[in-house]
Amino acid sequence: MNHRIAFAGFRHPHIFSLHTRAKEHPECEIVAAWENDPLTRDHLRSSGEVVLTHEAFEHMLKESGCTIVALGDVYAQRGAQAIAALKAGKHVISDKPLCTALDELDQIARLAQEKNLSVGCQLDLVESGVMRQLQKVLREGTIGSVCTLTITAQHPLRSGSRAAWYFEPGQHGGTINDIGVHVFHLAPWLTGSPWKTLLAAREWNAKAAAAPHFKDCAQIFAVLENGASCFADLSYLAPDTLGYELPQYWRVTVHGTKGMAEASYARPHITVVTDHDTTPQKLPALTGKPAGYLQEFLDEITGSPSPEGLGTVRVLSVSRQALEAQAAARHAA
Repeated sequence: MNHRIAFAGFRHPHIFSLHTRAKEHPECEIVAAWENDPLTRDHLRSSGEVVLTHEAFEHMLKESGCTIVALGDVYAQRGAQAIAALKAGKHVISDKPLCTALDELDQIARLAQEKNLSVGCQLDLVESGVMRQLQKVLREGTIGSVCTLTITAQHPLRSGSRAAWYFEPGQHGGTINDIGVHVFHLAPWLTGSPWKTLLAAREWNAKAAAAPHFKDCAQIFAVLENGASCFADLSYLAPDTLGYELPQYWRVTVHGTKGMAEASYARPHITVVTDHDTTPQKLPALTGKPAGYLQEFLDEITGSPSPEGLGTVRVLSVSRQALEAQAAARHAA
């Protein structure tokens, strides 16, 4: 099957990863692209990264002949764009987050079901070789039953170079929904246990003091069905220059009844220490899964979904959990 993809918005750099994957995929054809922001349009045209084809999103939906719409606009615009695309009979795949409001998600879920359309999302953290190795160790029971997960997902704020719309009222939609959505996907994937209860969520403004409406710090505390607890720090407090290279960037520390295991996105191995070890074990990362979220999305469209793949049901569930946690944090504040 030839999947005809139209791209809507390039305001976050994540979307370029999907654009590259689609361009290189033998069953995908990029048939259209649209960008609403004038400065971003000028940059795209001068860089040659993307060929823009339409002046209006609505015209692209009607005229391009696309079967899939890929969303990379500012977070607050994605929900309405996803709804419009689904109403037009198009499958949707989005950078995370998919939307910023629960009522938008309700409409997306209803339309996807009524029209038998797929919804994908760029939740690619599980494609990392170290996370895949960590999953293998946990699923094999190497450290016994999982009891706690501690996740540090500290990001650098980089207020001078990060997209300006992050700091504009009403455009971002919340740090838990932005970063924490990965946690709601990652923890069940690692452990094989779904989420049970959100115990606490908090967000507040600290480093982004010049934009007090932007809650750049966030934390959540929740419990999985297997009884394990998970604490995650999702704040934009990592040092600006080296933040993505530090071990605290997506570091997952798991303690079980027979030992502990830890993975960090920026490291080439995971550390495992069982009750009987006299020195830590360092296990190399497994091979990554570069086709990941895009292939799983396409597989569902063609009727051959992967049982543990990132299909529509999982995307919508993870998105809902993140939005509910975001709402809880706002209520607590």
